Amino acid sequence: MTSTVRGEGAHVPSAPEFPMSRATGCPFDPPPALKAEQEQGALRKVRLWDGSTPWLVTRYTDQRTLLADPRISSDITRSGYPSPAPVKGSSFSFILMDDPEHARQRRMVTAPFTIRRVEAMRPAVQRIVDGLIDDMLSGPPRTDLVQAFALPVPSLVICELLGVPYSDHDFFQENSKTLISRSATPEQRGTAHGNLIGYLDELMGHKIARPADDLLSGLGTRVEAGELSRREAAEMGVLLLLAGHETTANMIALGTLALLEHPDQFALLRDTEDPKTVAGAVEELLRYLNITHTGRRRVALEDIEIAGEVIRAGEGIIVPNDIGNRDPEVFADPDRLDLRRDARRHVAFGFGVHQCLGQPLARMELQVVYSTLYRRVPTLRLDTGLEELSFKHDGSVYGVYELPVAW
Repeated sequence: MTSTVRGEGAHVPSAPEFPMSRATGCPFDPPPALKAEQEQGALRKVRLWDGSTPWLVTRYTDQRTLLADPRISSDITRSGYPSPAPVKGSSFSFILMDDPEHARQRRMVTAPFTIRRVEAMRPAVQRIVDGLIDDMLSGPPRTDLVQAFALPVPSLVICELLGVPYSDHDFFQENSKTLISRSATPEQRGTAHGNLIGYLDELMGHKIARPADDLLSGLGTRVEAGELSRREAAEMGVLLLLAGHETTANMIALGTLALLEHPDQFALLRDTEDPKTVAGAVEELLRYLNITHTGRRRVALEDIEIAGEVIRAGEGIIVPNDIGNRDPEVFADPDRLDLRRDARRHVAFGFGVHQCLGQPLARMELQVVYSTLYRRVPTLRLDTGLEELSFKHDGSVYGVYELPVAW
């Protein structure tokens, strides 16, 4: 018998707030309250910043089932969509759209992220990584790994891919930091978004006039053909710029910190030359850390019966993949970092038609980083106490603001 009491709001007044807080001293683990919800099993309503009460889905199987269900929508403009923060403006990237428009726009930028094209970039990424490590080793034996390495690697790569001058990286990093911050006001986010749109729109004009062999020039041809407006092309450029450096940069820094806190796992990566071992380690780190920690957001288009509940049409849904990746029904001893684990079933990149477009690029970059940095700097160590680090609890992408290391 299906229970609909919770869906009808009987428990809504006591709904816990979301997002939930991580435990002090446990920066790599999802919030304890999320773990408790997963252990209870049933779906639960939570309360957001605006008082709305969407459904929270914590079990791995339920998450994949819903993310693959065509009866849920990613359209942020739909009533009931559980927005993580106040929304300002009316123009959104294709990841916040539904098919067929989502699929139409996504296809325009798929080619550069195919496995074949990404693998062709591996030697160039290796040169970037080696060059930054050379710079580190030529100076004092301590640095902030975020500024010296974790941010520059993906920034250089995505700038090259898109055709964005790296000399402008400070501008887009500062604005992107505001854009993904939950503590920023709608006005601040609107300003940051406008800054990036204006920058990409102007750059798009240059690419249309003088096309090159880069992704933005390819979008420029779509604009010329009438398939996209310049505004839509600029929106896509902002999405790719943000996704291409924010997530991977945080994964490099947080992954390194996790390894330094697990010396046996650090040694495994440091001492291996086996590409399969490195690739497996990347998957386990993605499962263990899952830096997109505010969940995938959806809204139901129809009534959906799942896990003994009924999600009604128009109700919001939050799928926090970080707790899905710690489901003991799927991953044995899930709170343990084990680089020899087969973690390929993780949902760090989401699932279904909206799963991350750039995952082949992210995987390749992380493989190059994790197979090179610790081998070349085998005595790398944290240059401060774990309790002294400042973690990004205030944004939609989790990580550390600084990572002081020495060798």
